[in-house]
Amino acid sequence: MLKEEKKFVLDHGHVILVDHMGDDDRVVVAARQSTTGATKTPAEDAFLINYLMANEHHTPFEMVVFTFDVKLPIFVARQWIRHRIGSFNEFSGRYSVLPDECYVPEQERIRGQDKYNLQGSGLALDDFVREEVREIMLEDQRHAFGSYNLILQKGVSKEVSRINLPLSSYTKWYWTVNFRSLMNFLKLRLDSHAQWEIQEYARAIQQLVKPLIPMSYQAFEEHVLYAKKLSRSEWRTTLLSSVSLKKV
Repeated sequence: MLKEEKKFVLDHGHVILVDHMGDDDRVVVAARQSTTGATKTPAEDAFLINYLMANEHHTPFEMVVFTFDVKLPIFVARQWIRHRIGSFNEFSGRYSVLPDECYVPEQERIRGQDKYNLQGSGLALDDFVREEVREIMLEDQRHAFGSYNLILQKGVSKEVSRINLPLSSYTKWYWTVNFRSLMNFLKLRLDSHAQWEIQEYARAIQQLVKPLIPMSYQAFEEHVLYAKKLSRSEWRTTLLSSVSLKKV
């Protein structure tokens, strides 16, 4: 039985590795199913894993599966759910009273609208303004949950009482995903253009997964996460430059 590992994220959030199936050996056994179906030396296994990753033969990586317990703000959950690559089972506010927990960004996280990235933060703001904004957020959240609890006390159903709660409220879910699909999530959400809060969750998952499949994760970093792809025009320019240099 896997000992659960927990990473705290943001102010009230977490990622817990609840369970996982498979490791680097599972990947190479699956890849060699048509031949020997067995692992060989560590060097040969590492070579095979790198070959699979470099040449986008990703099916064997689907044999490794993870289940996470994630607690996160609803606005982060709405970004996460766009990755239609795994199975979700979410906490229900129709059956249970929601805890009085909301995400409040630290002062340095509160920044102005980026001039070029219309969905991002960029410009620095005065410290007084940032602290004022935090207080406004806190007050709104206290008021929203106060109203929520008052409506519950009046006998209104849970599913109706929750309607006015903010996007900063926390939810929880179980997320089961195979490593091939997880690579897609990490590639997009570890990127500097992703919203900072979901980057924090991606970093927590990265830290939990990496030690369990070290060869596969290293190959992912080498050939996917930190790799750069060229367009046809860029490749042509690079090739022509190389030919020109050889002639010189």
